[in-house]
Amino acid sequence: MRRYESYKDSGVEWLGKIPSQWELTIGMNVFRENKRDNKGMKEKTVLSLSYGQIIIKPEEKLVGLVPESFETYQIVEPNDIIIRCTDLQNDKTSLRTGLAKDKGIITSAYLNLKVINNHSAKFLHYYLHTLDITKVLYKFGSGLRQNLSFLDFKRLPIIDIPLSEQQKIAQFLDEKTAKIDQAVDLAEKQIALLKEHKQILIQNAVIRGLNPDVPLKDSGVEWIGQVPEHWEVKKLKYLAKLSPSKSEITCNHEESCSFIPMEKLKLNTLVLDEIKQIKNVYSAYTYFRDEDLLIAKVTPCFENKNFAIAKNLVNSIGFGSSEIYVLRTYNNLLNKFLFYRLQEQNFMEIAISKMSGTGGLKRVPSEFINNFQLALPPFCEQQKIADYLDKQTAKIDQAIALKTAHIEKLKEYKSVLINDVVTGKVRVSV
Repeated sequence: MRRYESYKDSGVEWLGKIPSQWELTIGMNVFRENKRDNKGMKEKTVLSLSYGQIIIKPEEKLVGLVPESFETYQIVEPNDIIIRCTDLQNDKTSLRTGLAKDKGIITSAYLNLKVINNHSAKFLHYYLHTLDITKVLYKFGSGLRQNLSFLDFKRLPIIDIPLSEQQKIAQFLDEKTAKIDQAVDLAEKQIALLKEHKQILIQNAVIRGLNPDVPLKDSGVEWIGQVPEHWEVKKLKYLAKLSPSKSEITCNHEESCSFIPMEKLKLNTLVLDEIKQIKNVYSAYTYFRDEDLLIAKVTPCFENKNFAIAKNLVNSIGFGSSEIYVLRTYNNLLNKFLFYRLQEQNFMEIAISKMSGTGGLKRVPSEFINNFQLALPPFCEQQKIADYLDKQTAKIDQAIALKTAHIEKLKEYKSVLINDVVTGKVRVSV
């Protein structure tokens, strides 16, 4: 893309140089705060700001909200710009701006900007969006948690160019970003298919084995169905120890160990960057050692399959969150086979249905884990299945990683493109 013929200093540090023919104004000349309460329930379509988009909120998300509460919401018109102004201090990742396409109502906690004086709402939304993703907006917050107010937007420096040029720039960005979004959507669908393929691969291997011609028998367990006739069905408590006792630790409690907070347990991954003295974690945390299988037992970590086998622990000892189950397999069960077996869809669905607790702290009961029935092949066959799944899932994970990296590059390109165009660093044909 071309650059403009000449540039000048904008006088704004974070904006830098702008095209010589461009001017600046301030927000009070292009925005007014749109405060219209929904008294009398004039509007019933509930809107939400989600990932930088203003969407119609699904009915199932409205459970627990009584109609009277919507009278405190504010009315939104198409082309209003919605800003989430709160908690800049603690949330530096969410997209905070959205352009309304529908008429409806949204929480009064958001700021609603109406574009005035012959300006393009789309252009100004792109401009505010780039100030959001480049974190410029965070320079204007006030208060303990850095909240924005309309006063901040009234004095915000705004690019001031002819309406026709704003519209052409907005149209250009609409077309370009739509193509980028399509590419991102395609890559995300491909990732979903890869994950589905991985799940089917694991399910078939841990339920039926690797030989498609093996004779089958009824497992006697409804949700397991048929299994190879030489496999045995047993409860997990006869195959593994749940929550081994920390009293088995023989080394001095002055010694060090690995420490695993919940956020550092992911699927097949333990982040081992924290070390603590055993005496400082002994009483309040969950104990494990090398080769133990760790399972997050609380929602949403369990649903995300945050399971991993502990390896390379300091002094072969680890402690972690009390929201972790530890399974230590006996001699007839391979830990890696169990790792894959517990990712199987039926186990996950039944375990989730058995979770108890309130709100976001539901947990899988230990009784369910202990009494869970699984079909078990001979140990040598478990090893073959685990080795096969290691190789096949590694290939799928690599493909997913490549697709994910591609998505990140597309999103980065989109952000750079919007920023460069709305701030005049590159010129579009207008």
